[in-house]
Amino acid sequence: MATDYDTPRKTDDDVDSDSLEELKARRNDKTTSSVDVDEFEQAEGLELPGADLSNEELSVRVLPRQADEFTCMSCFLVHHRSQLAREKNGQPICRDCD
Repeated sequence: MATDYDTPRKTDDDVDSDSLEELKARRNDKTTSSVDVDEFEQAEGLELPGADLSNEELSVRVLPRQADEFTCMSCFLVHHRSQLAREKNGQPICRDCD
């Protein structure tokens, strides 16, 4: 919800002077004003899991593993050396898999 910071703020005296009926009326006004949204337009941008993406092309630049990185032999992800937990049988294992 957007906030207009230029509007005058209420003082404590103004807040105390609001009657219970006024507060109830304001609450009812806010709940009755609803926006009519076309469900078809709203669902148009929704992407379902398992959708056919065979005609989509991805362009991702793949960098080779750097000198300060290693490939975990448990999860097969490339991590920075600071994530190295231990080596098991000479194979590096990351902190997440340890």
